[in-house]
Amino acid sequence: MSGSLSTPVRMLLVGAPRTTFRQAAEMARETGAQVCMADDAAAALEQLRRAGGDLVMIDVALDVAGFIARLGVERMSVPVIACGIDAPADRAVAAVRAGARDYLPLPPQRDLIAAAIMSVAHRPLRMIAKTDAMTRAARFGLSMAASAAPILIRGEPGTGKEVMARAIHAASTRTGHFISVECQGVAHEILSSELFGHEAGAFAGAVAPRVGRLEEAANGTVFLRGIESLSPTLQADLLGALQQREVRRLGAARPSVLTARLIASTSRDLKEQVAHGGFRADLLARLSLAEVNLPPLRERGEDIAALAHHFAEHLAAANDMPRRGFDDEALAILARYRWPGNVRELEETVHRAMLISRSDTIGADALVHADGSRLAEHAPAETASDEITVEGLVGHTVADVERELILQTLERCQGNRTSASSILGISVRTMRNKLKSFVEAGIPVAPSH
Repeated sequence: MSGSLSTPVRMLLVGAPRTTFRQAAEMARETGAQVCMADDAAAALEQLRRAGGDLVMIDVALDVAGFIARLGVERMSVPVIACGIDAPADRAVAAVRAGARDYLPLPPQRDLIAAAIMSVAHRPLRMIAKTDAMTRAARFGLSMAASAAPILIRGEPGTGKEVMARAIHAASTRTGHFISVECQGVAHEILSSELFGHEAGAFAGAVAPRVGRLEEAANGTVFLRGIESLSPTLQADLLGALQQREVRRLGAARPSVLTARLIASTSRDLKEQVAHGGFRADLLARLSLAEVNLPPLRERGEDIAALAHHFAEHLAAANDMPRRGFDDEALAILARYRWPGNVRELEETVHRAMLISRSDTIGADALVHADGSRLAEHAPAETASDEITVEGLVGHTVADVERELILQTLERCQGNRTSASSILGISVRTMRNKLKSFVEAGIPVAPSH
C-alpha cells in the first residue's frame, strides 16, 4: 500500500512592497506554499489573528523583536524568519536573539526560500505498508476517512502517526486545511488560545479577536500531537466541543459550529492514565471510537528495506546527490537492528549514510548513529531461531533474570524507556519503578535519551 501526501505551507511575508519581496513570494509559491503579504507588523498580526499561518518571514528593517514579543503576548505560536537586503550583521543577530528561527538575506535565493518552507512543511511521503500489521492499521485508518468521527492514533515515538493522520485527511473529501497542533511542552494558556481562539479583552494582551485552530480548519482536519499532555481544563473544553460540535472562543458570548474533524495521537497508554486520574475516561471514549495502532518498526520486517530505499531516493533527488542502493551486509544490519527511534531513526540513519558513503552502494560502514558509532555494534547477531532457551537461566532467581532482561533491553533501546517498556510488555510507570529500585541498589542503569 502506498500513497502521496502533501499539505501546502501557509506563509506570511511581511515588509514594504518592493521587487525583492515579490520575487521571494513567487519563489515560495513555486515551492508549493500559499503566500499572503502584509506591509507591516500590525497588518501581519491582523492576518494571523484572522486566518492563522504556518510561517512568517519578516523584513529585519521592521521591529522584529517587538513583533515576536507581540506574538507571545497574544498567545500565538508561529515560527518567524527574519530577512533583509544588505542588513547590518548586528540587526540580523538581534532578530535571531529576539526569537527569530533564522535570518535569510535578500535578494532571495530559491534554495534558501525552499529550505525555510521545508523546515515547517510536511514534505510529500509515500506510506509504505507491506507487513500485515501495518497494512491492517493503514486500511482501517483509511476506511474511516469519509466519516467525521474522531480518530486516535497510537504508536511509539517515530512510528509515523502524523503520516497516518495526513493519509486519512488526504483520503477524505474534506476541503479545509490539515492543521497540526503540538500539545507537548506548550503552556496551557497558549495551547488554549491556539485551539479555541479568543476575543478582544479576554485576557491582558488580547487586543483583537483571534481565530483558533479548531475554527481555522473549517471542513478540514485538526491533528493533536501528544494529546496525553492536555491539562484537565483543556480536556474538559475539548470534550465539550466534541459533544456539542461547537467551539467557543475565550471571552465569546456565542459559540461557532465545529466542522473540523479531530485526529489525536499518543505514544502513551491512555487507559493507564485514566486509571491514575491523568486523563478523562469520557474524553478517551470519544477519541477511541476508532483507534489506529501503528506497529513499531522492529515488527515491520519487510518494510524496513523498502523504507530505506525510499528515503535514499528522496534524499538523492532533494539534494542533487547520486542515487545509491544498499549492499547485502547493510540490508542485513538494517533488518536486525531494533530501531528504538522507529521510522524517524531509520530516515536519519539513511541520511547520514548518504552523506558518508563514497561508493555506488551504501555499505555497513556508512550505517552509523549520530555520534558516529556503527549501527552494527548494536544489531544482534543472526540466530538460527527466535526460540528462547532456558539453559543459561538455570541457577538464577526470577528477580535476577527479570533485572538482566530489563537492563539489557534498555541498553538495546539506547536508554529509551518508552521503547523498552513496550518491548517488555510493561507500563512506563512500572519500568521507572524497577529502574529506581536498581539505582537504589547501586546497579548501573543506561541513561535516558
